[in-house]
Amino acid sequence: MKWTDDRGASVDDRRGSGGGGGGMIVGGGLGTLIIAAIVFFLGGDPSGILNSGSVQSSSGASEKRELSAGEKKIGDMVEMMATWNTQTWDKVFKENGMNYTEPTVVLFEDTTQSACGTAQSAMGPFYCPADQKVYMDMSFFNELQQKFGAKVTEFTVAYVLAHEVGHHVQTLLGTTQKVDALRRSGRYSEAEMNRVSVATELQADFYAGVWAKRTNDSKHILEPGDIQSAIDAAEAVGDDNIQKRAQGYVNQESFTHGSSAQRKEWFMKGYNTGDIRQGDTFNQLLK
Repeated sequence: MKWTDDRGASVDDRRGSGGGGGGMIVGGGLGTLIIAAIVFFLGGDPSGILNSGSVQSSSGASEKRELSAGEKKIGDMVEMMATWNTQTWDKVFKENGMNYTEPTVVLFEDTTQSACGTAQSAMGPFYCPADQKVYMDMSFFNELQQKFGAKVTEFTVAYVLAHEVGHHVQTLLGTTQKVDALRRSGRYSEAEMNRVSVATELQADFYAGVWAKRTNDSKHILEPGDIQSAIDAAEAVGDDNIQKRAQGYVNQESFTHGSSAQRKEWFMKGYNTGDIRQGDTFNQLLK
């Protein structure tokens, strides 16, 4: 992936601030950890679990420290990627007669607070609609490579960020609110709401593909292997792959994010079309 001089996005870097403290997930043991992997990795609104009391942090706070040169470079990279997202989505929204408002990207380590509750590194990156912020602990990408077998590159980070910003796009377009209304209505079964969740996540993958296409068209950032690294990450965290690793079998009715094949399909549809209007995952999945 080629770097550019684009900067200026809203990034709140909380690393080294002393706000951590060795947070832990309690109340569910290994089952909670599996749920965290499925729900939080590349997920949408985590408030239902974050506020349920199953997540808490220890009271101790770590000391403030100076970020290393490598950590500062990572922060610079994330700011560049966030700026690319803002520039691309601002253009896409204007083309469709709308205004885009950028999200804030929060970089943290161990634990931090969000409007959706306590954020922890074990949860993976997520977007909180309540404060319109994307939360990322960069150590998660080590887990992605070591536990899920995905080769992590700079563009892997770009894909993950673009997916989370895709959830922000859904909030700006009103999709998040409609899904939340369905969930709160209580009229739909767990299996039906799982299908809605899959549609939501696949649409965020589609938006990530649109972002990759449109950004590369204007900035020529892609290098050989970049798109494949995004596909590898998407496939690694497909529900079927996660379930096989966690329990040894697949239960399609419990899917919440989509299969590896579906995640690849919708990311590539976004990348191949570059057209936000082609991403109606709900129509395809909720007939």
